[in-house]
Amino acid sequence: MDDNTLRQIIADILEGNTEKFEKIMQLYQKPIFLYCYHMLGNYAEAEDSGQEVFLNAFRSLNKYNPAIPFGTWLYKIAYNQCIDVIRKRKLAKYLPFFYQDEKENKHVDLQIEANYFDEYIQQAMSKLSAEERNLLILRCVEDKSYEEISLILNQNNATLRKKYERSAAKFRKHYAQVKGVKPYDIGQGSGFKRTFS
Repeated sequence: MDDNTLRQIIADILEGNTEKFEKIMQLYQKPIFLYCYHMLGNYAEAEDSGQEVFLNAFRSLNKYNPAIPFGTWLYKIAYNQCIDVIRKRKLAKYLPFFYQDEKENKHVDLQIEANYFDEYIQQAMSKLSAEERNLLILRCVEDKSYEEISLILNQNNATLRKKYERSAAKFRKHYAQVKGVKPYDIGQGSGFKRTFS
């Protein structure tokens, strides 16, 4: 759906044609559910959170700023919803996701993607903070640009890039620890040979 069509649908909804919100749900329901699922690691919670996201979006549609991409605005609502759920359950475990090395380490990407539900990945992810997991999920799983993430998290690009590098390094370190290998073995072929202290 192009931006003009989406803007028109939003305008129609705000004018009282509320059944058109169904089109927005059809467009974004699956990606929002998957984002919630990756953040929360629980199918039922992800389903409930996805419904809450769309309910909150519908209620707040009159506050939407068209200068921000609609999808980014919706992900910000999803992020806030997931953080609320996490707080309520006191930071329970998250579902793991495959890791994307910023240094174009495709071998590692494919290995981790192939072992998506690997218990080692789950253990490594559980050692990261909620903020670190969220950043990696938005960047790697949801394939969001730093510009989009900065709008979602209200942080500048330079800060996000530094946080991403630190989070990625922590993930590699924890993954190596739970796997029982040296950290630089995780990054073979990437040029990343520094061991972690």
